[in-house]
Amino acid sequence: MALTLNDIVRLLETRGQTQYGQEAVSQLQHALQCAHLAETAGERPEVVVAALLHDLGHLLAAEQAASDEPPPDQDDLHQFMALPFLRGVFPESVLAPIRLHVDAKRYLCLMEAGYWSRLSPASKASLEQQGGIFTAEQGEAFARLPHALSAMRLRRYDDLAKVPDEPVPGLAHFRRHLEQVAL
Repeated sequence: MALTLNDIVRLLETRGQTQYGQEAVSQLQHALQCAHLAETAGERPEVVVAALLHDLGHLLAAEQAASDEPPPDQDDLHQFMALPFLRGVFPESVLAPIRLHVDAKRYLCLMEAGYWSRLSPASKASLEQQGGIFTAEQGEAFARLPHALSAMRLRRYDDLAKVPDEPVPGLAHFRRHLEQVAL
């Protein structure tokens, strides 16, 4: 069942208060920083919304019973979890970068010298759970996908959006982007 915009905002306001993995920010702080970086870079509203919602799957996973959660050393596939709840609410130009942001990390590790070394320790650990660095064949296939470039830009914002107490606009500011791109 698709979420409404009010459901999405409420989920970010409530579940978003939890810590973002092993990073020094909350889920909401991470989402807001990521969206702010995209907006500041002049991204289209669809990419700003994808940046805001790219980790919504983590918040939805937290709603599951503890017995349904993957073991701590297993990937939760958060990049896919939110899609059924967002499909019908947002266009593919929002959904695809969300779906591809993990693969974008795997691709950038393959293609860009020094990218892996700039990842946070938590992001390096999750990379292994997510399948590791792409092979050359996997990288070529990823690069041909529609929205791969948007996903790579989103990934870079994701990597930078982990600064404790970073002043950014609040959720109300980004609500207009949600409303602008909603179907």
